[in-house]
Amino acid sequence: MEELRVTAGGNLGPIDSARIPRYAGAATFARLPRIDQVEKTDITVVGVPFDSGVSYRPGARFGANHVREASRLLRPYNPAMDISPFERVQVADAGDMAVNPFNINEAIETIQQNALDLTHDGARLVTLGGDHTIALPLLRAASERAGEPVALLHFDAHLDTWDTYFGAEYTHGTPFRRAVEEGILDTEAISHVGTRGPLYGVKDLEDDRRFGFGIVTSSDVFRQGVDETVAKLRDRIGNRPLYVSIDIDVLDPAHAPGTGTPEAGGITSRELLEILRGLRGMNLVGADVVEVAPAYDHAEITGVAASHVAYDLVSLMADEISTRKDG
Repeated sequence: MEELRVTAGGNLGPIDSARIPRYAGAATFARLPRIDQVEKTDITVVGVPFDSGVSYRPGARFGANHVREASRLLRPYNPAMDISPFERVQVADAGDMAVNPFNINEAIETIQQNALDLTHDGARLVTLGGDHTIALPLLRAASERAGEPVALLHFDAHLDTWDTYFGAEYTHGTPFRRAVEEGILDTEAISHVGTRGPLYGVKDLEDDRRFGFGIVTSSDVFRQGVDETVAKLRDRIGNRPLYVSIDIDVLDPAHAPGTGTPEAGGITSRELLEILRGLRGMNLVGADVVEVAPAYDHAEITGVAASHVAYDLVSLMADEISTRKDG
């Protein structure tokens, strides 16, 4: 079937939904072209179907394609940011990385190398997971490309700075502890957002503070509001190269039931999107959306939320890239 695509600003855009129904055709992210259909990308969307690092419910290996299917509903103009991201810059879907599901160390090395390959020409990466283990190799690649440790905003119900699980150093609960230990994070500009729920003990928080993390809990977002939350985050990050990592369980289970380790009392999808939009103009060098587990996602609630989160991340990058080009 012929692909009838929108073209604007010299960029090849999504399939034209006015001529081909949204439910038809290949399910790339937002119905965008594949990476082999364009000469160069400014932003690349890639999936990582890996969930061998989970400690509770598996299934996030199927998350990337679930998000892609939900993203069929996305349209090319983002009114909340007054931007047509696919017109401003070239965005394409690189498909999925092929990683070893039986060897975490090898998988981490593969993800890191793939991320470096996909960004060799200056493209920025938005990654669809997969479990949160994948954030470590993605941060390694982002720091290497930036030439310095990167700032981090980590949206999650959980800290993910634990030391080991069953003696394993690399799991979905340990990536940011490893990242601090490896010196790839700017520890003056790192923060969790949306954390909540029971911990193993007060030492979890003590360790986390020692690593340099600030914490904005889901209760803080509720009591202080989005604007104050954004102001605090922007003040902490400044103009440093910023990586944003989003575990979809940062959302309350009412907004994201399809995830491996849900916690009550989370932020809403509206709050998450508004906080992200408040980061406009910041130097966003990479991002991921992880822990979408479709087996538990009735009515695609989680997939829809994750697709909109990824879309706003792409929009933020597109706005910053095009502004820099114009300026």
